[in-house]
Amino acid sequence: MPARPVAPPAGGLGWANLGMDIVSVNRVRRLLDQYGERFFERMLTPGELADCRTSTGLDVLSLCGRIAAKEAAFKTLRVRGRFLPWPDIVVRRSDGGWPLVELRGAAAEMASGSGIAEITVSISHDVDYAVAVAAPVLAQMPANTPTTRTT
Repeated sequence: MPARPVAPPAGGLGWANLGMDIVSVNRVRRLLDQYGERFFERMLTPGELADCRTSTGLDVLSLCGRIAAKEAAFKTLRVRGRFLPWPDIVVRRSDGGWPLVELRGAAAEMASGSGIAEITVSISHDVDYAVAVAAPVLAQMPANTPTTRTT
């Protein structure tokens, strides 16, 4: 069986690793019904949960969008053998309403190691699913860093 090509890590001139994720609203609703809001406290910060809250509780579509955005952002990092550091990828709402990604702790270290300065994300949701696409903003390479790969 032929080997699948593996994308090189970020950091090369003109190279960016996109991330995408889709989350089922029904699955998240079942988790919320079965385990309550506490289940999502492992994944989302108090501020993120507050952004998803309405007068009647957590808005499931907003919750799904945040989860999808965190997964998509993590996928841009292209790290092996690491678990998604849920609380270190923070998706918050800008003053204009669009999502912003803030990397902290382990996520910031992984991004730096992948040559990523920050991550931008877009979230969309409908009745049954939420999707997110994330794109890295590559760190400026030092002038003396070679831009070609050797094997």
